[in-house]
Amino acid sequence: MMDPYDSATRLTAELAERRLSAADLMAATYDRIEAVNPGVNALVSLLPRDEALALARAADCQAPVGPLHGLPLAVKDLANAAGFPTSQGSPIFAGAGPATRDDIMVARMRAAGAIVIGKTNVPEFGLGSHTINPVFGPTRNPFDPSRSAGGSSGGAAAALAAGMLALADGSDFMGSLRNPAGWNNVYGFRPSWGLVPPEPRGDSFLHQLSTHGPMARSPEDLALLLRVQAGPDPRQPHGLALEEVQEAPRHMRIGWLGDWGGAFPTEDGVLKTCERALLVLEGLGHEVTPCEPGFSADALWRAWTDLRSWQTAASLDATAQIPGAVEQLKPEARWELERGRAISGLDVHRASVTRTEWYTQALRLFERFDVLALPTAQCWPFPVEAHWPKEIAGRVMDTYHRWMEVVIPASMLGLPALAVPAGFGAAGLPMGLQLIGPKRRDLDLLAMAQPYHEAAPWAERRPEL
Repeated sequence: MMDPYDSATRLTAELAERRLSAADLMAATYDRIEAVNPGVNALVSLLPRDEALALARAADCQAPVGPLHGLPLAVKDLANAAGFPTSQGSPIFAGAGPATRDDIMVARMRAAGAIVIGKTNVPEFGLGSHTINPVFGPTRNPFDPSRSAGGSSGGAAAALAAGMLALADGSDFMGSLRNPAGWNNVYGFRPSWGLVPPEPRGDSFLHQLSTHGPMARSPEDLALLLRVQAGPDPRQPHGLALEEVQEAPRHMRIGWLGDWGGAFPTEDGVLKTCERALLVLEGLGHEVTPCEPGFSADALWRAWTDLRSWQTAASLDATAQIPGAVEQLKPEARWELERGRAISGLDVHRASVTRTEWYTQALRLFERFDVLALPTAQCWPFPVEAHWPKEIAGRVMDTYHRWMEVVIPASMLGLPALAVPAGFGAAGLPMGLQLIGPKRRDLDLLAMAQPYHEAAPWAERRPEL
């Protein structure tokens, strides 16, 4: 019987060497999906089993075309994959026909030989780190189905944690590759902005916050998918090439930012769990030092919310022109749309100045440290029926995403940020740790994290399904 938790690195090697057939892997994948997806609801818009097996048999008749040849993948339901509907979790697009073309990232994964079998579930329009929508319903945390899987890449993270996929793609605007990874005891990687190109439609210059990236069950597997996703595209003006690592970093100076000097309210046990994970890194020869960020969390939040609302309103504007569409948007989307439309050019400029000031301070921190560390969330996975946590540590959350402030520092600057499993709390729920590096040090972070994965006793803990 095939292990549903085999690594993507091992599976792709066996596929390439013909020691494993794509058809056998596809059959085992569907066996697992049929067994556990009904209780988790991570995968949606799935191909029928016979169609997926036919694609796998065709792959077995070909010479390998790339590093993912024959590997089943499901694409996050915010991206277009030819032959599959793109609902974005919205009733506005429910029942829409299949996409006719692949987005850049999806085309690259297919060109590398991946077999797309469906979509991974998302919150409506990807807004909010809780994967629930009126089209497909909630994705449940495999470690406790009564709890949230996070988001917006919650379907992807839960599918990995439940052993339904070996690799998954995701995207990260405000922690969407990091928070769900932390809450599902897997790895999520927000790459340097520009490394994985967005679509060449709409604006290509002003909006530099969201990015695509990989998710996996190990840093080694993250690197496998990142090498497929990354690299410039001539249609995008800001593309970066992936810089290879000569050797794994042996001694990294890690600055532990904790709760940002008390500015970020956190639930009991979150910081202690992350600090236990940092002890593993110390045991591997890295140096961990608590440090102050030297920058106002309030200023960062004000700038972030302005830039985010401005960008979100721009992305929702075309949808909002559809008759009756605004009334169908969830309240959080309407709030972002209205707020973004009211923001002036000077407001955007002031937010950008704050962003620049934070960049200058981050450079100072990276003179002292090679890596900065923060939790992936300020609370444990909350009940799946809730919209978002209304209070943390006695402090009221005044927006639907305030409980995720901890992910903003990396997102504001387009820095590479890796979510690693940090362990489990008293209630048996997972938490993650962010490791943030200077721009373009992506593979350094992944190389540093692979020994951590092998040393951390909780990194390969699986849910009881």
